[in-house]
Amino acid sequence: MVILQQPSVCSQRNCLASVLALVSPSHLPRELAVGSLWITKPELWSIRLEGYGGTRCKKRKDYVVVCNSGKSDAKAVAPDGITSAATAKEAVELGLAQFSKGRVKEALSNFNAALNLNPGPEEAQAALYNKACCHAVRGEGDQAAKALRTALREYDLKFSVILNDPDMAAFRAMPQFKELQDEARKGGEEIGNSFRRDLKLISEVQAPFRGVRKFFYVAFSLAAGIATLFTVPRLILAIQGGEGAPGILETSQNLAINLGGIAAFVALFIWDNKKEEEQIARISRDETLSRLPVQLQSNRIVELSQLRESTRPIIVAGSKEAVAKTMQRAARFREDLLKRGVLVIPIVWGSGNEDPIAKKRGFGSAQKQTTSTVIPVGQDEFEKKAEDVAAKAVIQAERRFKAEAVSLVEWERWIRDQQKSEGVTPGEDVYIILRLDGRVRKSGRGMPDWTDVVNELPTLDSVVSKLEK
Repeated sequence: MVILQQPSVCSQRNCLASVLALVSPSHLPRELAVGSLWITKPELWSIRLEGYGGTRCKKRKDYVVVCNSGKSDAKAVAPDGITSAATAKEAVELGLAQFSKGRVKEALSNFNAALNLNPGPEEAQAALYNKACCHAVRGEGDQAAKALRTALREYDLKFSVILNDPDMAAFRAMPQFKELQDEARKGGEEIGNSFRRDLKLISEVQAPFRGVRKFFYVAFSLAAGIATLFTVPRLILAIQGGEGAPGILETSQNLAINLGGIAAFVALFIWDNKKEEEQIARISRDETLSRLPVQLQSNRIVELSQLRESTRPIIVAGSKEAVAKTMQRAARFREDLLKRGVLVIPIVWGSGNEDPIAKKRGFGSAQKQTTSTVIPVGQDEFEKKAEDVAAKAVIQAERRFKAEAVSLVEWERWIRDQQKSEGVTPGEDVYIILRLDGRVRKSGRGMPDWTDVVNELPTLDSVVSKLEK
């Protein structure tokens, strides 16, 4: 590479230009930052100066000459019309525009470029996250997970964004997502604590007295420990005997009570911690379940979270024959099940490998198919809630007795995780009944007895159903 810093004439109008670089494409890296310009595949690029017309930089045999006028901003223009970016923000915006058109390779190059243009925290977060989206669509799970870990740890990315974004549907179906979700649930320096903090807040709402109990466990353990410190010297004096020495039996009993109290309170603290972790894991699974998409009979695709308060989804998973038989039996109770807000979602084991939507998933395809809304940066939470309320009225009118699962790989993975947590062998025939608020109401092996389902579930207009919401 030869760097020149001498003026030269580079136009028909004799405008003064400065040759910034004269390089051989055979020795040039794939991407090179030159001044304020980012050049990709330099052998294909040319520089145009706005307001002058004509090419100010062109390929000459085996070399590329990059010129900068100073009288006008220069832009690098590719033969297909893509404009390079001078700042991280421009690179991210350009990458998003390319991603929306399905040009993942060019979008990925721009997101990588943004990370090398001294981005601020917001630009870095956006570049890393959208870089992960590109890797996910390309099937590069490890690279997507690596970018997301950096965004979560260093740039305060919310894990809920990964759960909500339709463009991340491909990544959520990969094993790397399960690993990332488990890490986020446990928290730590490698991935940050934002997701675990959110889960703990939900856990505290569901179990409000756990924190109080744990406080008293610690307080009583400390009190018993302090009492033990005073009791041990008394026991030594009792053993030595002498005038004024305490009784050995009484002192031994006090020491045993103190040590037993410490052991009991520590055991209770550990037990409560274990229950909290189990609850957090369940909340995490419920959160994942709420983001799974289904296709209504009107062909509208919605997430389960959009069906809350009006629908009790019943998931039946098993072999093709078992699912077909249970759906035939359920059809006999169609009217009674509809009165109870039941929406049956059949899952056939192994059908995720032939998911037609997964096959044609590409840039923005998942986003076009789903009606879920991801809050962009700067959008108020109230706006999303207002949109959800408006959408629920339409969804309620379109809801029918049966819905088709979308992205079956994600569905199967969630059901298998649920089976493991309940001690059921993954892959068995199971059914899962959800409440109106989206939580799991009941689950079991085999297929459901629809007569029992009708008898157990109250109608939507009952007081019990209103309390369940």
